[in-house]
Amino acid sequence: MFLRRGLTSALIETVARGGAAQTRVTRLAVDQNISSRINLMRILLIAGIVFVHVPYDQQTSPFNGANGLFDWLRVFLGDSFFRIGVPCLSAISGYLLFQRGLTGFDYRKVVSSKLRTVLAPFLLWNLGLFALVLLVQRFGIGIGYFPDLWQAPTREVLSLGFALEGFPVNLPLYFLRDLLVCILLSPILALLVQRSPKLTCGLLFAIAVIPDVTIGIVLKKSILFSFTFGACLALHRIDAKALDRHAVAGLGLTLAAAAVLSIGLYRYGPDFPFWLDLARNTLSIVGAVGFWLLSALLIRTRAGQKLAATGSLSFWIFCGHYPVLVVLWMIWNRAGGDPALYPYFYIGAVLVTFTVLAISNRVAASRTPGLYRMLTGSRGTKPSIQPAGVPAASQAAPVPQGAVIGQQRR
Repeated sequence: MFLRRGLTSALIETVARGGAAQTRVTRLAVDQNISSRINLMRILLIAGIVFVHVPYDQQTSPFNGANGLFDWLRVFLGDSFFRIGVPCLSAISGYLLFQRGLTGFDYRKVVSSKLRTVLAPFLLWNLGLFALVLLVQRFGIGIGYFPDLWQAPTREVLSLGFALEGFPVNLPLYFLRDLLVCILLSPILALLVQRSPKLTCGLLFAIAVIPDVTIGIVLKKSILFSFTFGACLALHRIDAKALDRHAVAGLGLTLAAAAVLSIGLYRYGPDFPFWLDLARNTLSIVGAVGFWLLSALLIRTRAGQKLAATGSLSFWIFCGHYPVLVVLWMIWNRAGGDPALYPYFYIGAVLVTFTVLAISNRVAASRTPGLYRMLTGSRGTKPSIQPAGVPAASQAAPVPQGAVIGQQRR
């Protein structure tokens, strides 16, 4: 009798342990799925930002319509669909920062960590380009492609170097600047979305989408809203996979909305009426849902899984693509590039940029690992999930005076 009870008790304990183990495995699988999708989105969105920043001038503007459907495609990619990048990456950063809730949030440790993973790469990449531009402009090279650092007022030079009041010389890095601001404000933002999530998110959303409304603390309003919204999702334990069953429909709606918007932008650009600018700002934020649903579909494929495993390559592309594109644009103009052949430059510049950065990323990681860790904010070559990790990306923004015309409407 005693033996039977002992066996029964042991069996129950074993089943209980097995159930607990199965629960832990299930939770781990769910977390790993979300983690992989986030890594996949980073590389996709940052790759899209490269299309946003391909330079052009007045003669090669897509709004001239000289190349018909090709120019519309440029508007679709650069001014509509891939403008979703920065808000989407901002939401990811806010979500990851508070994925463990407020109880697991240590403000001092977070700030200390972000000084290494966000501020240090910003300073290295931006001041490195700043010094290079300052040097070559001394010999009359690069003026008109980058802001004239020798003639700019001291206040503007400081902003170009440190993004204190305006965009940095390495334009896309404004995202890192605004991301750091959001991190510094994160305890306040978290408290607001904990107590009044609808009011807080609603107010910040209105500020983000209404044209010509400024708040001063961030350079791009959509970053503040999206970061806060991502934090709200994490703090209120919203299921990130709740809409996955509607992935195809959601992605289709996002693509359709981006296509319709690009028709309007192509017709009225480059100076958009208020209602069109409002629609563009709205899609850049709301469209993040479509990209998230896209990740649910792609992560099931072998290609999607390989892209999700590219690790710090996305951050390397993000920080390095803008100067590469501008240098290619300088070479094109120095060679007397024919505006009629601009489509070849557009495609070639994108391909060369990806190739150069993929090769340089691999070489730097293997030959100078210490420097590589500093340049990537201690991000490894293998994917990892860190709160507020990669910008990761950047939606384009108006550039400082003297920069390439092709960036001014981004």
